[in-house]
Amino acid sequence: MWGWYAAALPANAWNWVAVWRRNYLAWRKVALASVLGNLAEPMSALFGLGLGLGIVVGRVDGASYIAFLAAGMAATSAMVSATFETIHATFARMHAQRTWEAVLCTQLTLGDIVLGELMWAASKAFLAGTGITIVAATLGYAAWPSIPYALPAIALTGLAFAGLAMVVTALAPRYDYFVFYQTLILTPMMYLCGALFPVTQLPGGFQRVVAFLPLAHSIDLIRPVMLGRPADSVGLHNGVLCIYIVLAFFLSVALLHQRLLRRRQMR
Repeated sequence: MWGWYAAALPANAWNWVAVWRRNYLAWRKVALASVLGNLAEPMSALFGLGLGLGIVVGRVDGASYIAFLAAGMAATSAMVSATFETIHATFARMHAQRTWEAVLCTQLTLGDIVLGELMWAASKAFLAGTGITIVAATLGYAAWPSIPYALPAIALTGLAFAGLAMVVTALAPRYDYFVFYQTLILTPMMYLCGALFPVTQLPGGFQRVVAFLPLAHSIDLIRPVMLGRPADSVGLHNGVLCIYIVLAFFLSVALLHQRLLRRRQMR
């Protein structure tokens, strides 16, 4: 059993770059539309809720509500961008377009492909999250000098959610099943993890559950930085995100290997 699994892991530390580059070359033809699409929803939430609801709410944790919300939207934007790239574009390349099967005829392994796809989804998430951060800083809702310190957390957020979405991609038989992940996992996570309001406002039981969710750790890394404050438990938050990344990668490789084997046996 370990033999076939080891064969599915990345062959080396750089093969994934070929997969990343292939996706980049295909994406750059529609880059502007893609970037605007990734920014549209979080920006509308930022200004719609931040400026509208912010008048009613006032200050939250010592900051204006729109500044508080900006960090949540940066993390949420990275989460959504990485997820949608994986469950839609990656699923199409794996299932409908059969691009993966062609790539597997080269020296690349399944692990190389998965790692390349995850890095590409994380790259798009990084662009989306960074875009929100720059807009917030330009409008005075985030501290410019500390913005570079938020970028690694945005990248980790993209990788973590790309990995989780890859597991869903490995399990879903059709596109229709992705709606369950979006509505039952992503949307509740956005509401519960502190993107829109402080986690401390939740009942104690919910707070204990939220402590295990990756978005909460992402926001706890990004928000203090964007507000120009010292972050607490940085090692813990980074560690949790890294655990999600590693576990999701190995699980998705195993599940995808079994899926591709079943497809070959059905021919």
